Amino acid sequence: MLELYQHPTCSTCKAARKWLDQHAIEYQAINMIETPPTQEAIANLIKQSDLPLIRFFNTSGNRYRELGLKSRVPDMTISEAAAVLASDGMLIKRPLLTDGKTTTLGFKEDVYEAIWETETKKDRSD
Repeated sequence: MLELYQHPTCSTCKAARKWLDQHAIEYQAINMIETPPTQEAIANLIKQSDLPLIRFFNTSGNRYRELGLKSRVPDMTISEAAAVLASDGMLIKRPLLTDGKTTTLGFKEDVYEAIWETETKKDRSD
């Protein structure tokens, strides 16, 4: 089952949930502020995704700026970045949607269609 790490009041997260619901795609919604992914889980997602570390950070968030992460992230290891992200769900780009193998960050309808609609169709046909 897909895991949707989200902030319940975030408009982008609401749009992602609406899209998933409209496409009858099952997911578990997890409040990323109350229950952020673990350091180990984030490190695994980073490694599996092949996305740059910066994509996992909510670069427009206040906490990101308060911690001065703009200058620190480029030199971080995966382990260091995962530790920082796991320490505060507000630092993670939201929503984060994963099936454990594939991960998307943020919500763009065309990306969800290309990745999640295709992935869930494959799962249903198996």
